[in-house]
Amino acid sequence: MWEADTLLEHMYNEAIREAKDRQVSMSPSERKLLLKQVLRQLIGEFEINVNHKPVLLERVPCEGYVRERVELSAVPGVSYAAYVLIPDGSQGKPMPAVVAVHGHGYGSREIVGLREDGSTDTEQPGIHRHFAVELARRGMVVIAPDVAGFGERRLMADLARDPDTPNSCHRLSTQLMMYGKTVAGLRVAETLGAVGHLAERPEVQPGRIGIMGFSGGGLISFLCAALDERIRAAVLAGYPNTFKDSIMEIRHCVCNYIPGILKHAELPEWLGLMAPRPLFLESGTHDPIFPAAGFNAAVDRLREIYRREGSEEKLQTDLFPGAHQISGRHSYDWLFEQLNRPDMPPPLPRIRF
Repeated sequence: MWEADTLLEHMYNEAIREAKDRQVSMSPSERKLLLKQVLRQLIGEFEINVNHKPVLLERVPCEGYVRERVELSAVPGVSYAAYVLIPDGSQGKPMPAVVAVHGHGYGSREIVGLREDGSTDTEQPGIHRHFAVELARRGMVVIAPDVAGFGERRLMADLARDPDTPNSCHRLSTQLMMYGKTVAGLRVAETLGAVGHLAERPEVQPGRIGIMGFSGGGLISFLCAALDERIRAAVLAGYPNTFKDSIMEIRHCVCNYIPGILKHAELPEWLGLMAPRPLFLESGTHDPIFPAAGFNAAVDRLREIYRREGSEEKLQTDLFPGAHQISGRHSYDWLFEQLNRPDMPPPLPRIRF
């Protein structure tokens, strides 16, 4: 009789038990430092391109902001584009800034108010809700990088087989794993490159940079926030959960999986590496792939972590009526408020990933 189901359940229970045993054997600060070191190893490190100079590709006036498109490179031999939304009135007045990270779809255009072909999207927004535009209209400079594998960054090999292929997550994920790396690691390296670009822009206050990511963009955002304290506040939407209730229970894209990560901690503890910095979690009550039960379980664990660090008030959540989508009904304004706090610490040095 096949008992692989029993095996998987046993392995999960053993991983959680061993993680709890390690927790009690060290102080919280030692545990956090260890997890950060382990996380870098698990996702795989990439050589960083230190010599690239950003290239301005276009500059378009929009209602309430200017939209630039720039070419960046974080890893040698690989470049990517990013939209930068600069609110009107930024001249001579540096503003807080946000990295906006899209999830599965047609790329950064989906969150900056454009259709897949680059024309203006005048229809009702989809699940991404044009959230980069919403953040810019609240007075934050926003950078929305193209995530590797989506939109214009789909691999030529995939497009040759199917011009309508939705993404290149599978090919990127499986081939990078053959080298002991992950597509999450590549995406983190490039997203932190976007953080670095923001920090160097004259319109931006480099000590007031946040991040907001949706779905797979939430995965990238939490990894970046955990590993780089230049990110002073984070909003994770349509992603916060437990591994057990989400990616281990429901079929997800392979890009959500990081080999070995569950041997060290469940997802809520990984998210807790953000503490005591401000963190906002939002999810839909009827999200079919990141269920409400897992969201609530993650929130309960994170409250313990933030309470232990004396910063429970810096953790905010919103389980809103909806499915797998951005809400923003509280998170947009919350992020603006956090990045404008008068007690915001001074800028931190750039972290080399």
